Amino acid sequence: SKSSISRLKMVFDYLDAGADDEISLRRGKDAYSELEMHYHVLSGIKPPLDLSTKIFGEDVKLPFFGCPTAGNRMFHWEGETAAAKAAEHHGSLYGLSSLATTGIEEIGKIHNGPKVFQLYVWKDRELVKEVIAKAREGGFNALALTVDFTWYGNRERDIRNEFTIPPKYTPKQVIEAIKKPAWTYDFLSHDAYTYACINTDVPADSLAAFVNSQIRPEFDWKDAEWLLGEWNGPAAVKGVVRPDDAVKAVETGFSTMWISNHGARQLETSPATIDVLPSIREAVGPDVEIILDGGVQRGTDIAKALALGADSVGVGKPYLYGLAAGGTEGVIKALEILKVELDRAMGLLGTGTVDDLKKRGPGLIKRRPGSARDYPDRYAYERGYGGGVI
Repeated sequence: SKSSISRLKMVFDYLDAGADDEISLRRGKDAYSELEMHYHVLSGIKPPLDLSTKIFGEDVKLPFFGCPTAGNRMFHWEGETAAAKAAEHHGSLYGLSSLATTGIEEIGKIHNGPKVFQLYVWKDRELVKEVIAKAREGGFNALALTVDFTWYGNRERDIRNEFTIPPKYTPKQVIEAIKKPAWTYDFLSHDAYTYACINTDVPADSLAAFVNSQIRPEFDWKDAEWLLGEWNGPAAVKGVVRPDDAVKAVETGFSTMWISNHGARQLETSPATIDVLPSIREAVGPDVEIILDGGVQRGTDIAKALALGADSVGVGKPYLYGLAAGGTEGVIKALEILKVELDRAMGLLGTGTVDDLKKRGPGLIKRRPGSARDYPDRYAYERGYGGGVI
């Protein structure tokens, strides 16, 4: 990513990394390479295609969106406001993390379309009630409860980089800051980050320490049922990878299953989300809404997920790279690239609408055994290859 040119190593690695040995991170991307697209020809469609759909019952112009992600101002001073402006520009859903560095009210003024607020399993129920009340007042029409974050994942790149928010002034970090003057100027010339959706008086000085002090690991289905009663609106359970958990979530009252392994940043060797999608769709039936994220880097990946049972797709790293590289314009560009790629993939598949892709999808996507030829070697980038590197 070009964003790595101007971002501090500690910051880029926080964005780019996965848990432990990053096996799940690699598998999540590679899983899409094992899916072939068996396209129809002479389908009688022409561009531009209709990419509109519904997410959480609301009309949107794109079947994908930027996932709620923590601490966006770490990557660029515009932070979450850049992602919200880009979502408004494209007519897409916007997702705000409860560990955001921009407040709910400010986002509500920027993005007038459908919005989902992401919530962790906090200990303090009064804090939970306060935060979801703010979200409702700020125009957020849906809630996403993240359930795969009851422990903080072992992100070893962060440990090696002595990652903190904001960075400590150690000799190592000072040297890195000198090497990346654009990020350093961005950081020093703007206000310190805070967890703006929770308590603006709490400095964002250690993400891991703050999360470990506030998260309630014993949060269970009864607690989830209580939360749904407090919210009383469309709600997703975010972090599902098993069909039996998805069925339990439907029985508990969640309207939406959000298949996710937290960007492969939590439990190492958790499954690639695209691999578990078909079994979860089969378990919950055709009428339950499913969102999928994880490993998505191309418009073809989005097309494959929609074809195999997802109603919409969340992306994280792609738009955050855009944010780090160019603020609002960078996020707009990142989403535009995915939009163009999805439009092209659907056209070549012979599907003119999102609904058509979902209905005919299972016959269009077939799995083949993996091969070393599917993935670029470590010198591919030097030869001009644009994809990932192993």
